[in-house]
Amino acid sequence: MLKVNEILRVKGHTLYTGTPDMPVREAIATMSQLDIGSLVIMDHGRLAGMLTFREIINHLNTHDGQAGDYTVRSIMDDAPVSVTPNTDADEVQRLMLDKHARYIPVMDGPTLMGVISFYDMARAIVEAQQFENDMLKAYIRDWPADTSETARKA
Repeated sequence: MLKVNEILRVKGHTLYTGTPDMPVREAIATMSQLDIGSLVIMDHGRLAGMLTFREIINHLNTHDGQAGDYTVRSIMDDAPVSVTPNTDADEVQRLMLDKHARYIPVMDGPTLMGVISFYDMARAIVEAQQFENDMLKAYIRDWPADTSETARKA
């Protein structure tokens, strides 16, 4: 069974965080410059919330496209669902679908370990299926060569 810690190991542990008092315009600039869809909001070393493009778009829509003088605290999701490094990938999928969450922080007790995105989950599932497929082909003797390999040799 695939676990969250395995997905993080492949993805890497780069963390992008902000604070509740960060101006919304600064959060937008950070997310844009880093090409990321979320910031984990930490307050004195503890998970305080999540800020994703969904909250930003809703804020901009409500305020005529202006970030204004608002802080992240006023727009963040202050009760995000989180998982642990030992959570099964199947459970993460269920949570993402049930909670309509594209980004889920990974917490080991009070420590932020990373963020699992919908994209990370899709990639992990495809890679796991490919590995299983390769193992099954190796198990079956005399499996025909991959047609793309045959085509390249011709």
